[in-house]
Amino acid sequence: MTLSDHPGERHRQVAGLFTERVRGTRSWDAPSPVAGWTARDVVRHLTEWFPGFLSSGADVRLPGGPPVEDDPVAAWQVQCDGVQAVLDDPESADRKFTNPHIGTLPLETAIDRFYTADVFMHTWDLSRATGQDDRLDPAFCAELLAGMEAMEDVIRSSGQYGPRVEVPAGADTQTRLLGFIGRDPFWTGR
Repeated sequence: MTLSDHPGERHRQVAGLFTERVRGTRSWDAPSPVAGWTARDVVRHLTEWFPGFLSSGADVRLPGGPPVEDDPVAAWQVQCDGVQAVLDDPESADRKFTNPHIGTLPLETAIDRFYTADVFMHTWDLSRATGQDDRLDPAFCAELLAGMEAMEDVIRSSGQYGPRVEVPAGADTQTRLLGFIGRDPFWTGR
């Protein structure tokens, strides 16, 4: 599937795939490719950082779901639906997001660039942790990789990405993206 360039539709597609992986998870305690994280922690990360980011930058409050510890599927679904409602709201087209580190952007651009991209990359983590299909859209992998490589020093200094993992010469874009963000593309959990 080719992902849309429109932030609302791209979120629907990316979050839809992540939702499938959430629903397909059988062991929430399975280790993930992120050191020290389990499958549950992947969902926890996405549902914990973004509401505050959105609230502080655009005064948008997402509905709260149950704690990830109690029900990771419902916690994810409530947030997923809330973000999609913001993106689908015609009034959001004129809203701005402001952050001292990134400046002012259209709200839908900020969601797409920071959150949807994060969901996309963490789809691999959850898929790999739980033994599900971990293939990602190659065109979006290439787009993200090109954008991040152009600002590697800033990304590395943020502490949000681990050191680059070297990958074989000629590796596909997904493998190169995973290596860039500090994942071992060949991680098996064993």
